[in-house]
Amino acid sequence: MRLASRASILSIVACASSLALGLVPMPAAAQTPACTAPANASRLDHPLRRVAQRIAAKQPITIVAIGSSSTAGAGASSSSASYPSRLEVELKERFAHLTVKVLNRGIGGEEVAEMLARFDKSVLAEQPDLVVWQLGTNTLIRHHRIRPMAPLLTEGVERIKDSGADIVLMDPQFAPKVIAEPNTERMVDLIEAAAKAENISVFHRFQVMRHWREVRELPFETFLSPDGLHMNDWGYACVAKLLAAAIDDAATRATAVAGARPRL
Repeated sequence: MRLASRASILSIVACASSLALGLVPMPAAAQTPACTAPANASRLDHPLRRVAQRIAAKQPITIVAIGSSSTAGAGASSSSASYPSRLEVELKERFAHLTVKVLNRGIGGEEVAEMLARFDKSVLAEQPDLVVWQLGTNTLIRHHRIRPMAPLLTEGVERIKDSGADIVLMDPQFAPKVIAEPNTERMVDLIEAAAKAENISVFHRFQVMRHWREVRELPFETFLSPDGLHMNDWGYACVAKLLAAAIDDAATRATAVAGARPRL
């Protein structure tokens, strides 16, 4: 017993010494994944002419983000970690000499009809230069019919266009509670078809997040909150970073078409 105890003590001392000297390898710290996505998923198809004009004139830019809970920031650690808040940070870094404001007009649980009902007050009253409209998820997870949404979507797009603002649609998130629904692909296709008919862009959030999971093989918990539906801080931050880059690129293309580049 004494010999065994003495051996155990010596073993513990040796291990402690090795750790102190750095001789025993320690587990590598978990690394934050790089925020990347294929260009065809994150790029906006159409130039943002209104935003480009504001940049060229060195005037303030107002963006309204309207949507449901994933715009409001459900799953984030704080309101400052929502995608609209992070988008403002990213755009201010890109356009350091401009005043950029991103207004979060997300309300959890809303569908397109409810968003339209508050367009005048929540969106148009702010006289936005760009509207990012996130939609489709709640219709899916509540098993509501998809087809009746199409004319409402067209109405909303036309009202935004009439105000003179640019518009970008954002489709549903690639998350277990969304992809479990049988009509998810149809919803993504409906939003894409509406955008093509109106000559506006879609930020393909569904495709971006699908790439994270299926191509990069990131676990869902890397970019989603534990509820299996909403994004977490990393997910929101990465979406905002990719969207900011897409807005910058689309505005640059618009000024190139007009024959001038914005001076920053």
